[in-house]
Amino acid sequence: MLNDRSSPLSLLATRRSGRPRDMVAPGPDDAALSAILDIALRTPDHGKLAPWRFVIVGAEQRTALAAVITTAYRAERPQAARLEIEALDSFAHQAPALVVALSSPRPESHIPVWEQELSAGAACMNLIHAAHASGYVAGWLTGWAAYSDTVRDAFGRAPERIAGFIFIGSPGQPLEERARPPRDDRVSHWDGKHP
Repeated sequence: MLNDRSSPLSLLATRRSGRPRDMVAPGPDDAALSAILDIALRTPDHGKLAPWRFVIVGAEQRTALAAVITTAYRAERPQAARLEIEALDSFAHQAPALVVALSSPRPESHIPVWEQELSAGAACMNLIHAAHASGYVAGWLTGWAAYSDTVRDAFGRAPERIAGFIFIGSPGQPLEERARPPRDDRVSHWDGKHP
């Protein structure tokens, strides 16, 4: 069973993202989403900088988001095909809930920006864990829009960057496990020597 909520360790051991394009209602209401975000804020954060932000994009704002994304894409790629634009429009309308996560580093701090970016990633993962623990599925996507300065500017300013679009809802079809890397390929014991 994926996303088994019978215990915290069971949930972590069976965690599986949902595909945003397959998510259906119900999604979290305002109170549930606030609780999920409160958990996301409990993230390791060297220097107490909170180098991340979350922007909720409500259902009534999805068309505006689609316009921002497709306009930016057309400006960068004037020869874009109809199907590319339709895919970007669909991207903005996926799932019942959407949170745009921003890496919001403070370059003037003595804390390295890399550590601040790692904290932003951890905040995103906390958000996803909280969504799954609350009985929903979440999916963390990037894609072209996450790397567009024009799209980023709709939510913040440099040096901020979009860490991801986090979609939350209920699974519209059963989740399927995906291949995970063999532990021995990714975990080793250091022998005290240089590699």
